Amino acid sequence: MSKRPSAYADGLSRRAFLAGAGLVVGFSLVKAARANEADDLKAIGAYDAAGTGFKGFTPDGFIRIGVDGTIVLVVPSVEMGQGIATAEAMMIAEELEVQLDQVKVEMSPPDPTAYNQALLKGQVTGGSTSTRAFFTPLRKAGAAAREMLVAAAAAEWQVNPFDCRAELGVVYHDASRRNAKYAELALAAGRQSVPADVKLKPVEEFKLIGRSLKRVDTPSKVNGKTKYGIDTYVEGMRYAALAMAPTIGGKVRSIAEGTVRQMDGIVDVLRIDNAVAVVATSYWIAKKALDQIDIDWDAGPNAGLSTEAILNDLRSATGTPLIGSAKGDADAAIASAPVRVDASYELPYLAHASLEPINTTIHVRADSCDIWVGTQVPEIARTVVAEIIGMPPEKIMLYNHMVGGGFGRRLAVDTIQQAARFAKQVDYPLKIMWTREQDIEHDRFRPIYVDRISAGLGKDGKPVALIHRTTCSTVRPFYDRKEWPANKLDPDAVAGAADLPYGIPNTRSEWLRHDGPVPLNWWRGVGETHNIFVVESFIDELAHRAGVDPIAYRRSLLALDPRTLRVLDRVEKLSNWDAPLPRGGGRGVSIHDSFGSHAAVVVEIKLDDIGMVSLQKVSAVVDCGLAINPDGVVAQMQGGILFGLSAALYNGITIKEGKVEQRNFNDYRQLRLNETPEIIVEVIKSTEPPGGLGEVGTVSAAPALCNAIFAATGQRLRSLPVNRALLHKRQADQRNSFSLLDGGARS
Repeated sequence: MSKRPSAYADGLSRRAFLAGAGLVVGFSLVKAARANEADDLKAIGAYDAAGTGFKGFTPDGFIRIGVDGTIVLVVPSVEMGQGIATAEAMMIAEELEVQLDQVKVEMSPPDPTAYNQALLKGQVTGGSTSTRAFFTPLRKAGAAAREMLVAAAAAEWQVNPFDCRAELGVVYHDASRRNAKYAELALAAGRQSVPADVKLKPVEEFKLIGRSLKRVDTPSKVNGKTKYGIDTYVEGMRYAALAMAPTIGGKVRSIAEGTVRQMDGIVDVLRIDNAVAVVATSYWIAKKALDQIDIDWDAGPNAGLSTEAILNDLRSATGTPLIGSAKGDADAAIASAPVRVDASYELPYLAHASLEPINTTIHVRADSCDIWVGTQVPEIARTVVAEIIGMPPEKIMLYNHMVGGGFGRRLAVDTIQQAARFAKQVDYPLKIMWTREQDIEHDRFRPIYVDRISAGLGKDGKPVALIHRTTCSTVRPFYDRKEWPANKLDPDAVAGAADLPYGIPNTRSEWLRHDGPVPLNWWRGVGETHNIFVVESFIDELAHRAGVDPIAYRRSLLALDPRTLRVLDRVEKLSNWDAPLPRGGGRGVSIHDSFGSHAAVVVEIKLDDIGMVSLQKVSAVVDCGLAINPDGVVAQMQGGILFGLSAALYNGITIKEGKVEQRNFNDYRQLRLNETPEIIVEVIKSTEPPGGLGEVGTVSAAPALCNAIFAATGQRLRSLPVNRALLHKRQADQRNSFSLLDGGARS
């Protein structure tokens, strides 16, 4: 293994980093991560011929311009397939005045002083925040670098910098017909002062932002050069296959190794409190040997735990709820309303089921540590490893990789903690991979929910009041790694319920906290995925109760939210809402205003005679403010909708005798190609600030689907996944009713 750099030991300050010296940190990290892949950084201009240091312009943590003409943009967010590397590179390139095909893109190393984002207050990728958080900072970085390059040219030519312009990586002085490429100005630009303030382009002058551009990571994915965490290979690396306690909270009581250590290729047998690892020269040797070990498990305190028991606890939970939001006097308004409507909804635990299973490669040495992994929280990951191995964080290098699907799973660091506990027992690089079954069984799940929602309707059928109570655990202790105060609201628990787009005069959202033993994590769509399913399903119920078309009913409540009203009006036309449907057909609508974006989705379905749901078409309209890359917006909406429809139709984690029952894609299945509907997405043109997108489609999918099922069958589904047995019975009952009517008419 090549000599490890000591970049984090240099004590570089944020000021030094932003002045340019800190970019050597980024180069060193990349160099070490690729040392065993024969990917020479000299080829991208990061080092001089002797490999001793970078030669060029490094105005901040996001840009480096080599004297050889290479331009590298460092994007601060983690690429998980959502296209953020392209969007963030476009933000930088727009103000730097270069095209995307002129640049190379690199991922940022762990460094909270340089890559923290304001919305999540950390070096975190999640919550549909990346575009919103970095839209201004990245453009400012590009603009500052451009101004420094222009100033360098003006100084050399002894002209006023305001008489110069930059275009396509070249600075021009039209009056004297002189020009210089950025590479020629790189060293001189580095001697310029970083501007205290910069002027950003107005929207009408954008050349890249707002255009549909090809993704920067597509070529390397197509030619197989993209490296995910699971692809890591380090010289001297050994492979670990794991057995983990099958029950939640279980532990290892004892192990009987037998003759495993004498098997060819076996290196070690390791254990921690709740898992055993067999280490070998290949994964399959380790996996085969693991099957020969007899492990006696202590089932722990949750041996009798079941989903039904958890649900019963939530249903019967009592206590004083915390208020998420309150307007008017909802109790009095409901009590005096002509009509009261009540409903209960229940949603299951959900796994993330990313395509790339959990993996971590880690090498703990006496005085340092290297980690190769794909994580949404690189700095937190580095911190927890430091705690476990007893080493200062600055001694730990984390080489973050592109992630093969995150969906929130990589916000948790439990798997990296596990790897560190094993790796500190050995002196060689250790690669740990989970099986697909382990990835699902030992996930940290989206919470299970029980909701009660009530409304009072006026004489016109519109709601005069609405009260929404959510009963669930909080995710926060699993993320923050410390107890969440008993009297403190978890905003995620009421997200989507506390900020309704509807003009209802009296509202209250509540959270009744009821914690349990099941490990939790955020899931794509976070609190909104659950709460908006409840709200949008219930609004549909109210529309039916009032005898009003679901879209018309929503429209009557949106006078104070013109952007959401606009997407609703557009989706009505896009979906051909009023067109006749065949027998068994139905359309359902869902709207929401979340993550800084406004969306409306219509799902069209058809049920066959035995109650099987066939997805026919999905129409979606989104107003995400200024769309950085409209093609990326469409892809995000399509992917999010499919993710949400898969969960609504098929997914739910159940527990029996303390064990997760689902194991693989056969019983935690996803939509297949032949089941995937046509998805049409319209992106509203806007100059409003950008909104988030990663979770918008997922939030919309389930309520629109279930509202479509109601439209087709009259069966209201208040729990997920879709109960096909219930639909089968409904269809059978309807067939019998038609038969009786038909027989009576003939008689």
